[in-house]
Formats: sequence, C-alpha cells, structure tokens
Amino acid sequence: MSTMNRRHWLKTSALFTGSLPFLTGTLNGVAAVSATTIKHASPGQLTDAEFARRIPVEIKARLFANENPFGPSDKAKQAIIDSLANSYQYPFMHLTDLEDKITSYEGVGKDMILLSAGSSPLLMATAIYCCKDGGNVVTGDPTYDDLPKSAEKIGAQWVKVPLTAEYKLDLDAMEKAVNANTKLVYVCNPNNPTATAVDTEKLKAFCERVSKKVTVFVDEAYIDYLPDPQASTMVGCVKNGQNVIVARTFSKLYGFAGLRVGYVMAQPDMLEKISMFTKDQYAISAPALYAAIASYQDKPFLAEALKKTLASKDFLYKTLKEEGYEYIPSVTNFAMFPLKMEGTRFVDEMMKRGVALRNWMVNGKDWCRISIGRMDEMEIFAAAFKELS
Repeated sequence: MSTMNRRHWLKTSALFTGSLPFLTGTLNGVAAVSATTIKHASPGQLTDAEFARRIPVEIKARLFANENPFGPSDKAKQAIIDSLANSYQYPFMHLTDLEDKITSYEGVGKDMILLSAGSSPLLMATAIYCCKDGGNVVTGDPTYDDLPKSAEKIGAQWVKVPLTAEYKLDLDAMEKAVNANTKLVYVCNPNNPTATAVDTEKLKAFCERVSKKVTVFVDEAYIDYLPDPQASTMVGCVKNGQNVIVARTFSKLYGFAGLRVGYVMAQPDMLEKISMFTKDQYAISAPALYAAIASYQDKPFLAEALKKTLASKDFLYKTLKEEGYEYIPSVTNFAMFPLKMEGTRFVDEMMKRGVALRNWMVNGKDWCRISIGRMDEMEIFAAAFKELS
C-alpha cells in the first residue's frame, strides 16, 4: 500500500457510523419565520441550507437546492439496508472498493484521489491550503461560492470576473485577472447558478496554460447531466500531470445530497497538502459508502434519472414560454430566467404558494434559479407561477 493510500485510509477516511445521514426531503416542521425575514435575507446570498431554515410554510415543490428528486437508485437503497447489520464496524476496506471503482473508470492512480463526505469539505480544505497566507482567488461571477467564501474567511481576496453575454464563464477574462497574488482559480463547470457550460477544448487549453502559473480547481458537480461526461471532464489534465484539481460529487444525478459522498482528483503531492486540512469528522458513513459502491456508474439508473429531468425541464421551458418569459438554456438540473418583479418579492410570493425557489441579482437584474423537480412539482410551480406572471 502506498504512503498516500495508507495516510488516506487511516487519517482522512477513518469512517464513522452509528447514524443514517440521509434526509427525508421534506421541510415539514421547519420552524416558521415571517415572510419579512425572507424578503430581507437576500436569498441569493444564502447557502441552500441557510435558505431552507428560513422557509416559513409547508413546501409542496422543493425547487431550491438542485437535488435529484428521483434518486438514489434502488441498488443504493438496498445497499444501505444491507449495511446496517454491520454498521458497528469501521468499513475501511470498503473505502478501497469505492476507490478501485472510481480510479478504474477515470484511469487515475489511487494516490490521485481523495474522498470525503460530499465535495464541500474538500473545497474548504483546498481554500484553506491555497489561501492560508492570503492572496486572491479568481472566479466567475456569479458562480458557486462555497470555495471563494471559505477563502475570504481566512483573509484572501475574492476576484469576481463577470460572465460572457451568453452567461458562461469568461475564461479569457479570468486568465487576465490572474496576477502575482493569485493562489487559486476556481472554475465551476457546468456553472451554478447559470446552468451553462464552457467549450471543452477551450477549457482544456485554459487549464494547461493557467495551471503553469497557479492551481486551477475545476468543480464538476453537474457534469453527469452533460451528454458525454467523459468527453467533457478535465480529468485528462490531471492525468497529464497538470496542476489541476477536479472535484466530483454523488449529490446530484446520483441522488446523494443527503448521503454525502464526494471526491477530488489531483497530483499526489497536492492531495497530501489538502488532506492536512480535512478532519475525520467529515468521513463517509458506512451506509453512504455501501450505497456509493453499489450505484457507481449504474448506467440504467443514471439514464432514467436524466430522462425524467429532461422531461421536467421541457415542461418548465414550455411554461415559461407560454407566460412570455425567456430563460438561459440549461445543461444541468436547474435553470435561470429573468423576473418581471423584484426577486425577493417573487420568492416570497411563490413561497406562500408552497413553492421554494432561489433568486439572484445578475447584471443589475432580478433572476430566478429553479431546480428541476418531479413532474408533479413542476406542475405545482406552473400553477403558482401563472398566478404571478
């Protein structure tokens, strides 16, 4: 066993069990707060978890957290049940099983992968390692803010680069924004909240050039929603020895948002450094680990979940068009469209009708980000939306 793998096995991934960490998906019983609180809480500035705590009514359509409402798979559910009998054990060896599946599929060495309970702890660890001595992080704007916010909290500067006219990451402008103080470039592709993706070959060239100057972190949380994830990933940059970190999560198409499994791939020395800022408390639980092993690359399930997502998305597009609204074409399980009223008021009014959504301010205009739900949830959204549009 390699030094990296022993350290990974014994330190970073000392798995703890004793509870089943998945959520029921319902927000019934969440403590109520006034609608005024939501109005002035700037929902676009909150995390999904923070937003959830401010929901004041029973939710009929949960369309704010970019979850897969069709998962996890039946194989994953059965694996969770089967795992309970031995949940008193530390499942060290099963961590290796999951590593074997991922590294075999991706074509990387075992010393080039680091697992965690979701990708969030790894985003935070990367931010801490790269920015512990200050500097800046370059990102698109808007984008997923978990990593850059962590960097800001330890004293780094967040350099925000506006998107292109097509609401995609402006890679040319991001490259120009890199300077001597830049410690990390964060690329969320597909991007959240805009649901857009950049050209694959352009991103590969960007990674090759920029990674010679500074670490490039490519967050591929939503890559499984693309037509050909293997052709779109930046894992090839890692395999080519570039200073690139690629993050993945089971939280989206796999339906593991509440189960918590994620990982990053990078050069072994980089993973050694990142692992210094992870803790055992973030370890993957036994049920989640068994479920991930059972469902990894379950092609029939992934294809069916994607099919249902696309059907719900088509329904959303039709609803928006019928009501005279434009939208940004989405390559993910959520979409954005510009609003005709103030954003927080729209969120508040939809919330009163049992529909939870998010709003953003982009280029001085109010936008809604809506997660793609089950068809029954999309129909509830449509009925409520038509009352306001």
